[in-house]
Amino acid sequence: MQTTVKNILLTGGAGYIGSHTAVTLTEAEQRIFIFDNFCNSRPETIQKIQTITGQDLTVIQGDIRDTARLQQTMDAHQIDAVIHFAGLKAVGESAAIPLEYYANNVQGTISLLQAMQAAQCVPRTLVFSSSATVYGDPQYLPIDEKHPTSATNPYGRTKLHIEEILADLARSDASWRIACLRYFNPVGAHPSGLIGENPNGLPNNLMPFVAQVAAGKLKQLKVFGNDYDTPDGTGVRDYIHVLDLAQGHLAALNYLNAHGGLHTFNLGTGRGYSVLEMIRAFEAASARPVPFHIAPRRAGDIASCYASTELAQTELKWTALRDLQEMCESSWNFQRHAQ
Repeated sequence: MQTTVKNILLTGGAGYIGSHTAVTLTEAEQRIFIFDNFCNSRPETIQKIQTITGQDLTVIQGDIRDTARLQQTMDAHQIDAVIHFAGLKAVGESAAIPLEYYANNVQGTISLLQAMQAAQCVPRTLVFSSSATVYGDPQYLPIDEKHPTSATNPYGRTKLHIEEILADLARSDASWRIACLRYFNPVGAHPSGLIGENPNGLPNNLMPFVAQVAAGKLKQLKVFGNDYDTPDGTGVRDYIHVLDLAQGHLAALNYLNAHGGLHTFNLGTGRGYSVLEMIRAFEAASARPVPFHIAPRRAGDIASCYASTELAQTELKWTALRDLQEMCESSWNFQRHAQ
């Protein structure tokens, strides 16, 4: 799948999803530039991307709230498309430090958009990393793109605010081409074992936490709530392999070649798995036990969330291909390499 854009800026491109998309785009013969402040990623990830792809990367260290630096970067490298990954992303943490989330995610995105307006790139092509959290507590399942939005936590509200900003911007100026990709739950890792989800500090997401428990780095997993209205009482989510997600970004860029305005797509598998199902699947993939105990529900969590993916299949010509076994096996392979 080829795009007509030449130079793509990845904000937050050294992060978990950004790094896998960097590999996917480079392998598709796209020229990428990474802009990252490494607040939740590691500089050594850049070398690992280069090892996987065999290509040197241009990396600009900076904060997305630095509008002048962003504009300078775009003009210097003749950027004609941006994939915007940069953002804080932990639901629980967002409830504890909401101002940091609004400042980084919302203010940072406004800074990026201002830089794109000032830079010499028309049409202005943007793929934004949104989230299924914008749907809030689902009114029906599976969730399609027409589902009402109503975020239940500050992280989700930052994503929803950004989507509203992008909608207003697209209505005001026909030169914008924007895709909002509402991710469900990215998991898994590159088959090389070199890159994967490796957060700084204690993991906030289920899969890296499970992997570190299986590896003996952490004693046990907290399962937040076992009294939800689900088959086994634990939360159900739509888990998608990060490489399928990366392909979705390439498909979105290709789509924006021919479609102006704002377009919104779910990226998921259309299948939900409970926390206990994920634990059992990871135990099978790793041949290791994953001890856990039940803890109280977290504020802002919901019972079940999984996607309708028909729109992405029809419009983007994209579908998730990798199953739960591959998600768990690749995560365990990465964890073993990281030890």
